[in-house]
Amino acid sequence: MSTQQPQLGAAMDVRFGISVESFLEYITDLGLSHLELKREYLEGFPDTPTPATLGALTDRYDVSLTYHAPFRDWNMGSFNDAIRRNSAARVKQTLDDAAAAEAGGVVVHAGSVPRRYPEWVREKAHNNACKSLRECAVYADRVGVPLCVENQPISDHDIRHTTTVADLASAVSIDGTDASLDVTFDIGHANVNGHEYQEFVEKFGDQIRVCHLHDNDGTSDQHEPLSDYDKFITAIPADYFVFEMTSVADIGVSVGRPDVTVPECEL
Repeated sequence: MSTQQPQLGAAMDVRFGISVESFLEYITDLGLSHLELKREYLEGFPDTPTPATLGALTDRYDVSLTYHAPFRDWNMGSFNDAIRRNSAARVKQTLDDAAAAEAGGVVVHAGSVPRRYPEWVREKAHNNACKSLRECAVYADRVGVPLCVENQPISDHDIRHTTTVADLASAVSIDGTDASLDVTFDIGHANVNGHEYQEFVEKFGDQIRVCHLHDNDGTSDQHEPLSDYDKFITAIPADYFVFEMTSVADIGVSVGRPDVTVPECEL
């Protein structure tokens, strides 16, 4: 973790249907000071801002910035080598964009493999995930942007490679190179997986650069508002704390400001 004051912000979702600038106006009206952008979601917007434009926007609104690498249509841990290579290339492109926008980091998922597939396929997928992370870690070190591996929620259908503390620790261990990986700790994912947040803090400490904030009842990854977030900011040594909501209004609910006008859908 750096010596900077932790920044509290929110992630933008393609389901919000608003421009990046409208979202920035809303979150800064709430008193937030950080923006996270899912790079693949930007593909769904007309007139997607370039990294240079994003850098100018974040300067204008005085907010810090992180990116989230593609994960919906891409799989860093695919057993298909072509998909693995293409997914790693998309992460590298996100790192380039983050460097151009002067972002503080890039969040990445380690991928998954269907549970129904045989053991040899699942083993190859896990090895491919490790190969992808190593490759992207070296690239992140080269461009000077921290790459932060996220703990994933458990799935009934897929084996996701970083659902436990031990699996995440294995994923961020890069041997034989000076490159390193940081951690994105997702509180909601930990809760639905049956882990206490303290387990991740004890294991990773200052390696946690980004913390995703949302809540659930322990039965599924619901991304509900989280109003008691202060205790996490105090206890987790992250640089950036990011509300990851499924609606714009839920960000205001989380910070106790439901009175702030939510921007209308523009698309």
